[in-house]
Parts: sequence; structure tokens; C-alpha cells
Amino acid sequence: MENSLVKKSIAKVIKGNTGIIAMLVFAVCGVVITSLIPPQILKYIIDYNLVPKNSDRLLILASVYMSAILFIGLFDFMKEAILTVLGQKFTKEVRLEMMEKLEKINAMFFSFNESGTVVSRFTNDVNAINSLFTSGIVGMVVDCFKIIGIMFSIWLFSAKLGMITLFLLPIIYAITRLFQRKMLNAQIENRILVGKVNNHISESLKNVQMIKCFSKESYMERNYTKYLLDNYKTVEKVNFYDSVFSPIIKLTRAVAISVIVILSSKQLNYLGISLGMVAASIDLISNLFTPIENLGMELQNIQQAISGIHRVNDFYREPEDDVKNDERQAVALIPNRKEVRLSFNEVTFHYEEGTEVLQNINLQINGGEKVTFVGRTGVGKSTLFKLILGLIKPSTGSITINGVDVYSISNAEKRKIFGFVDQSFHLIKGTVADQISLQDNNITREQIKNALDFVGLTEYVISLENGYDTQVTSETLFSQGQKQLLAIARAIVTNPPILLLDEITANLDSITEEKIVSVLQKASHAHTILSISHRLSSMIASDTVVILEKGRVKNVGSPEMLLRNDDWYRSHIALEKLAWG
Repeated sequence: MENSLVKKSIAKVIKGNTGIIAMLVFAVCGVVITSLIPPQILKYIIDYNLVPKNSDRLLILASVYMSAILFIGLFDFMKEAILTVLGQKFTKEVRLEMMEKLEKINAMFFSFNESGTVVSRFTNDVNAINSLFTSGIVGMVVDCFKIIGIMFSIWLFSAKLGMITLFLLPIIYAITRLFQRKMLNAQIENRILVGKVNNHISESLKNVQMIKCFSKESYMERNYTKYLLDNYKTVEKVNFYDSVFSPIIKLTRAVAISVIVILSSKQLNYLGISLGMVAASIDLISNLFTPIENLGMELQNIQQAISGIHRVNDFYREPEDDVKNDERQAVALIPNRKEVRLSFNEVTFHYEEGTEVLQNINLQINGGEKVTFVGRTGVGKSTLFKLILGLIKPSTGSITINGVDVYSISNAEKRKIFGFVDQSFHLIKGTVADQISLQDNNITREQIKNALDFVGLTEYVISLENGYDTQVTSETLFSQGQKQLLAIARAIVTNPPILLLDEITANLDSITEEKIVSVLQKASHAHTILSISHRLSSMIASDTVVILEKGRVKNVGSPEMLLRNDDWYRSHIALEKLAWG
């Protein structure tokens, strides 16, 4: 497993817990060995003490028998406890390594993988791998040794009985696996249908007004009834296999015991074993069923774990961001905010080979300039911002700030250069102040206060229960407009020379939009502003408008110039005026 996260984590856990692993080996040996002792003692009790001639000897044997039972429980408890501890250590190690990887992983990864998929790697896949060690490999080893020990003990009593038992093994295993597979398939089918039932209920509640308006109650009810009936059928399957499996195993065990009793009877005396051996053999064969049943589930857990290992290792092998070698600080890169030169040098980018999102972009933006990027949906505007922020790397070409490739600048310094405002504000767990600082200790309380004061939220924040230290536990603490103002405050708190605004008024009403625009008008005096706009007429006055079409720069110029000579821009403005009055 080259470049394997799982292999690396296992090695780390083993290296740091050799003593615990030695105890685990001891516990496993103890479980296997002590489980074979009670039947042997039972044989001696029956053969030599059925009619007690020596009560002291009988008492000793009974005490040993009970002690063996007690030690079986103790060793089993010890094994399970150690496996739980090792499993937790392994799980913690894997998830820490995965989080470290997540911080380094290239942003391209998130363009092709939904957040739910990534979360599943951290939860479901890691839990599946954990079961490989807690109830998979170790459990299988224990059960295999138990089966071997039981078979050996029976063979010592009678070779004939050993042959009969050997014949029984594949039959018991086949019955077990058959029912386990059918139960698993039924359970999987049931989980899918339960999901459909729950989704249908959720959808109905979410769209209850529409359902009533369009008189679709009967349609929704019919669908719900169908999902519910299908779910009941799968539940019945699960219950059927569960109810049938146990009696069949008991019947198989009873048949095996009956065969031993009949073949050991005085009339046949086929096995040639004593009464004590018969009792011990019955006990051993009864104990044989449990490990065989367990093997099927353990194999299943191992298969799931192997799939989880592949997915986790695939995640671990995802490309990482290039190491940011440029150690220059933002203040050294931009000593004078009026002398900012942001250059696009033959920038081409594609997510997949053959599908170029941006092609041969050449632009230069100077300090204090206000530039708006416009164009139809999907022309690469947001991708362009990701490139500027160094989240992704151009396929060819480069983007430089004062001659330095933005992709090489460290993330910590990049935040001092760029302030980014998205369409929607993402709250984090913490206080109001944390929403601005993102829990960066280098950002002072004074900077936070100044940022909130700049966007006009100081009065509202102070009115909250604990002011700046109010815990944000609900999305409703701030309105949509206030969230966007918080986003602007977060972007400007470090006073970066360049602001990137990605359609920040797209989801706002006209009154709130005006307030946001007025705040940005204030910011425009001290920052170079690059914006993506869906509504040109609502944005701050731009010095330059860049029209993108099919990933290329179609036209560049002042708004006045484009109104004169660009048909698309002119018609776009006209439509806005028509739509918004």
C-alpha cells in the first residue's frame, strides 16, 4: 500500500502502543486456550466422579471448571477493552492525518467532490476501517483458532467423531452465510426505502403550500403509501430471515448432538468413547457454532473495511497545493497600496483536459482601479477569482502581483493582500467577534471594532446580550443584509489593498442592496476593487468593465465607452433598466 494513509496510521499506533498490543496477544491466547478447558474438565467429572467416590477431587474439578469459565469471561473482556482502546487510537490518528491532508489538498478536489462525500470519508469509511481491527481481523483470528482447537480436542476423543465434525463445518458455514447475505441485502434495501419515506415526508412538509395550492394531496399520499408498503415488505424480509435463522441453527445443533448420542450408545458403540467424552464432545460441538457464525460477519466487516481503505487512500493520494516557498510579507510585496499591479499573463485554465474554462487572459489592473467582470453564466468569472486568490493554479500562464506569482504567496500573507466577499456569508461556531476575525489571534479587538464600525453594524452588535462576545448559535441572529455587511467586515478587517466581490448583492432586496453598495462606495476610496456583477447598474462606479465570453476577454473599457461600442453591454444595461425600473 504505497502512499497509504491507513498503513501509516497503523504503523504509528503499533509503534506507540507495543505494551498494549502485547497484552492483546496475551488476551487472545487466553480466550482461545481457556475456552477449550471446560469440556475437558467436564469429561473427567463425568467419567470419574459421576458417582462421587472422592468428594474432595470432585470439588477441586468443579472449582477448576468454574475458574475456567471465569477466566474465559475475563480474557474476553480484556480483549474487547484493548481492541476498543486501540480502535479509538487508530480512528483518532487516521482522522488527524485526513484533516492535515484536507488542509493541504488542492482546491480542484472540491470542484468534483461534494461536501457529503468528503464527510463520508471521515465518518463512514473510517468507522468501517476501525471495525477491521475491532471485529474483523482479530475476531477472525480468535474464531479460527477456536475452531482449530475444538476440532483438535474432538479428534483426540475420537477420530471418527472428528471426521463427522469436519463434515459438518462447511454445512454450518454455508447455512450461516446464506442467511447473513439475505439479511444484509434486505437491510440495505430497507435503509434505502426508509430514506425515501423520510425524504418524501420532508419534501411534503417543505412544499405543503404548493401541494395545497395545486391540489396534489392525493398524489403525495399515493407516493407515500407506495414507499411505506415497499418499506414494510423489506422489514418483513428482515424479520423472516432473522426468525428463521436461529431455529435452523438450533435444529442443526440438535441434529449434530443427536447423531453423537446415537453413535455413542451401547447398542451401536460406533465411536467407542466414554460417557464423559460424549458430554465433552456435545459441549465442544455446541461451542463450534458460534465462531462459525461469527466468521461470516467478520468476513463481511473485512470486505467493507477494504473498500473503506481504498477510498481513504484515494483521498490521501489527491494532489496537494504546491508548497508556498515565497516567504515575503504582504507589506514587502505591496509597500504602497497605490502601486499595486495585478497582471494576468496568458492565463488559461481547465478543470478537465479539453474543456478550457478560461483562455489566454491578458489584463493589467493598477492600484485604486475599480474593475467589474461581466458576462453570461458559466463564462469563468468565479474561476478567475479563485485563480487570483491562489486557490487553484492556472493550467498555463500566471497571475502576478507586483511581479510575484500569487500562487506562491503563503495563505497567511495572502489574507493581508486580498479581501474576499462571496454571495453568501458563512457563519462559524463562535462569537460575533469570531465571525470577523475567524479566530485569528493576530487580529486585534480594535481592528474588529473598526471593521464593524465601517460597515455600520456597531450599534446592532452592542445591543446584543454580550455585545462582541455574543455566541452566534442561530442563523437568525443576523438578517441577510447584516450577514453581507459582516462578510465585508471580515474582508476588510486586515485592511487589504485589494477587495474581491463575487455577486454580493445577488440575493438581496433593492433597499438592502443600496445599503451594501453605499458601504462599498466608502471602501472604494482606499482599495483596489475587483467585482463580479449580475446587475451592472447596482454596482459601484467602475473605472473598467471586462466582458468575458466563452472564457475569453471579449471587450475591455470604461462603462461609457462600452455603452457606445458594445452591443451586448448596451442591451444588458437596457434590460436591467426595464426589469428594475
